[in-house]
Amino acid sequence: MAGADRPADKQQPVDLAEKNGADQDVIDALGDLPDGQVSGPDQVQKAVF
Repeated sequence: MAGADRPADKQQPVDLAEKNGADQDVIDALGDLPDGQVSGPDQVQKAVF
């Protein structure tokens, strides 16, 4: 996700998705990421797809 710092806390990908107009399904999937830090795009991709 462009604009995301890495590592990021779990909320940052959710905030970026909302800001960029992502579908609610994507936002919900990102919200299901495990607590803690998001290490990179691979972890985000696994959560969404």
